[in-house]
This record gives sequence, C-alpha cells and structure tokens, in this order.
Amino acid sequence: MSESHTPLSLSSQARSALRGAAHSLRPVVLIGDQGLTPAVLKEIDLALNAHELIKVRAGGQEREERHEMLAQICEELGCAPIHHLGKTLILYRPGKKGLYSVAAGLAVAKEPRTTRKASEPHTPKKLAAQGKKAPRKTAANKTGSARTAKDSATSKPSIKAFSAERAGLGNKPKRPASAGKPGSKLRAPAKNRHAVH
Repeated sequence: MSESHTPLSLSSQARSALRGAAHSLRPVVLIGDQGLTPAVLKEIDLALNAHELIKVRAGGQEREERHEMLAQICEELGCAPIHHLGKTLILYRPGKKGLYSVAAGLAVAKEPRTTRKASEPHTPKKLAAQGKKAPRKTAANKTGSARTAKDSATSKPSIKAFSAERAGLGNKPKRPASAGKPGSKLRAPAKNRHAVH
C-alpha cells in the first residue's frame, strides 16, 4: 500500500446524495487501537472494491487523528471522503458495478422504461415488433353488437325476449316470489283494505 493516488473529488451535490445513500449502511471495517495498519488498509480496499460506498468505524482515536486517518486512506486508496461524523467515516470509490455512479454524478441516469397508459390500447408483441399499433376498439366493437339498422330489422328476436314471451311474463310487473305466502313478512297487494263498508 505504498503507492499513492490522488483523492477523488466530488461536487457537494454528489457528496450529499452519497451521504443519503450511505444512511442505511453499517460499518464494514473497524479500526482498532493499533490504528491504520497495512492490514486495515487492505480490508478497506477490498470493501471499496466490493461495495463502492462504505462506512468505516474508527474506535479509540481522537478527532484530529481520525481526520489524519481519513486523509491518509483517501490518498493511499484513491477514494473520496464523503462524510466524517463522530467516529464514523464514509468513503466512496467508483467501481466496475457502478452502483452509486448516478448518485455521484459520474454517470447519466437511464431513462425509465416507458409504460402504456391505462387509456392506451394494448399492442401485442408481434404488432409492436413490426412497428404497428393495435386497432382502437370502439364502443360498438367492445359489446360485439355492431349491427346496422338493416340487420336489426331482418334479424330474429333475441333469446331473452323469446324466453320471456314463452314464460308468459310479457309486460307484467314483477313482484317478490314470497309475497302473499303464509309466514311471509311481505304483504300481498291489497285491493282496498282500508275502505269503510
């Protein structure tokens, strides 16, 4: 770990976004009483390669010592200091995965996949692959009864109308089936119950 890198510099918006992304993280490297040893630097390097954004916990050092440690880590490993709060250090170094590269402002955000609105018709994959759109259904197409006036005049009556005529219902008003039966709470229509004779 003797080689020295220039620390990565980020804008204040990028640091703020990365600080927010690191909020839910837990420290992955703990610096003990022996301070910043080559073994600890190697662990920080491995953690940065794996996660890109990490928290490091510096245990028993004073505030000035922690500032010096943070500067030394960033110089030796080529990472950016995101935040130093109490005994917790937050570090970032972009990696191959690019997990936080959009938040750091190093990459452009991808456009979200377009989805169709509820009012737009569904286009099957085969038509979409050909660049065509599905034909829009009208109200007549949706019900399946798109008859012209000529067709309706010459067509047969519907099954519903036929079964109603056969049952003898015709245009009679319907009443509940239990009306007028003994024990029923519904009363049969009275002819003139309140009339005085």
